[in-house]
Amino acid sequence: NEGRSYVLRRIARRGMRHGFKLGARSLFFNTLVKAVAKEMGQQYPELSNPRIQEVLRQEEVRFSQTLAKGLEILNEALANGEKLLSGDVAFKLHDTYGFPVDLTADVCRERGVAVDIEGFDAAMAKQRELARSQGKFKMAQGLDYAGAPTNFLGYETLTVHGCKVEAIYKDGEIVDEAESGDEVVVVFDKTPFYAESGGQVGDQGQFKNKTTILKVDDTFKIKADVFGHMCYVAEGSVKLGDLFTATVNEDIRAATARNHSVTHLMHKALREVLGSHVQQRGSMVNGERTRFDFVHNGPMTEEQIFQVEDIVNKEILRNTQTMTRVMPIDEAKKTEAVMLFGEKYGEVVRVLNIGSSCEFCGGTHVQRTGDIGMFKIVSESAVAAGIRRIEAVTGMNALRFTQTQEKLLEEVAAEFKAPVGEVLGKVHDTLADVKALEKELAVLKTKLAQSASANVASQAEEMNGTKVLVVEMKGVETKALRDSIDKLKDTLKSAIIVLLKSDEGKASVAVGVTKDLVGKIKAGEVVAFTAAELGGKGGGRPDFAQGGGNAPENMGKVIADVKKFISEKLA
Repeated sequence: NEGRSYVLRRIARRGMRHGFKLGARSLFFNTLVKAVAKEMGQQYPELSNPRIQEVLRQEEVRFSQTLAKGLEILNEALANGEKLLSGDVAFKLHDTYGFPVDLTADVCRERGVAVDIEGFDAAMAKQRELARSQGKFKMAQGLDYAGAPTNFLGYETLTVHGCKVEAIYKDGEIVDEAESGDEVVVVFDKTPFYAESGGQVGDQGQFKNKTTILKVDDTFKIKADVFGHMCYVAEGSVKLGDLFTATVNEDIRAATARNHSVTHLMHKALREVLGSHVQQRGSMVNGERTRFDFVHNGPMTEEQIFQVEDIVNKEILRNTQTMTRVMPIDEAKKTEAVMLFGEKYGEVVRVLNIGSSCEFCGGTHVQRTGDIGMFKIVSESAVAAGIRRIEAVTGMNALRFTQTQEKLLEEVAAEFKAPVGEVLGKVHDTLADVKALEKELAVLKTKLAQSASANVASQAEEMNGTKVLVVEMKGVETKALRDSIDKLKDTLKSAIIVLLKSDEGKASVAVGVTKDLVGKIKAGEVVAFTAAELGGKGGGRPDFAQGGGNAPENMGKVIADVKKFISEKLA
């Protein structure tokens, strides 16, 4: 909800709504691209890119759904004649239905209604505060640290001796000492622990001296150059000035480094396979997997996923050495290293060369591409408009993933009593058999319902000279009620027919009125009354209607009430 894409989306949506006001009910906005390209293509040749129109078309499809639902809700809210739309309604439209507040304000302005923007802002602030309070960095909020920056040594080593305690925080308050069992945030003068940044999670491990063990669950940044260690005091106590030996969990760091390094190779491969428009829009890297969000306007095909996997695994097999360089940002820009849009960089940056990829990155990485071991994409999905997400695994996690898939396939093959190579054909044959049996079962159920209809026809009663049948049908499907209505109409010739059934806590009702009687009573009237008795609702045509509700405790009472309702109508 920020940056160039957000601004463009707001502008485009405003144009789409004006088209809607002028009567446009089909997609039109994306077709204007050709006219713009014709008018301005000489000055802006990139307008000829066909992807522009496709992206706009997809945006228009999404917004047409948002617009219809949003206007429906907005119209209901404005129907009371009030001259001020509440901030809560405006926020609900924005948050739940994706209806921008500026669009809400436009509609309201045209109708002489103001929007409670202060109320909207308050609801938005409340939501943001809730999101922040649920974040993993809530312990870092409000930590007041004015000491020296942390000297990070974790690029070169995972063990550092003589780490001095500079600050201790307990429950957000600074303290001089913490005892065994306490959960605290500790700042040291130096550390090998990587603090979460650039999508890479913070390191885990421990600080230890002769009397105390601090278990580190996470590492984060209190300030840009101050590292906070989330610690559990497992043994002893800790106080300001204490010295510790720091040891990072080597296995987790190595697994995280593999996943971070492969993210760079994957980013490069995605640009090769999908196009240069691919840009990173977020990532999360830990010891289990890498999650990578990127700009792309549609799902990847199976072939494209395989292509990316092939490119990355070939880079891994080449086993080239990773190189990192620290240099001034102006000099770094000359290397043509990829800079992430929206990312903030300092005056000095780290440039990472891994395989054929070259990017700015401050994370920890493998020494050679071969250290990654193996790369496998486990999922690809959408997370927002024009944003896709890939989740992938490396190393032993990739091996375990493939082993699990292989075991699952073997279990499926065993269930179907077929070799693994033939199990797909076996599955297809079984599904075909199931579909055939389902068709046979549907035919039998229809015949059963028709048979039951013939038997219940004799239960019709005379009310004021009109045949009325109100009966509960047992052991039939809900959709079979309609067939039964048609059959009973043929049998009774002139009648009002109400069929009910209940099963698994739900009740259904179907009402049929032969055409000669719709002047006296309509099926919709009867079904509305019956469904209300069941705590539900229904509707339909004058000669046929259906509805449902909750299964009643006493179906006999419902039937009696319906008969009384029909009798009074006929009278």
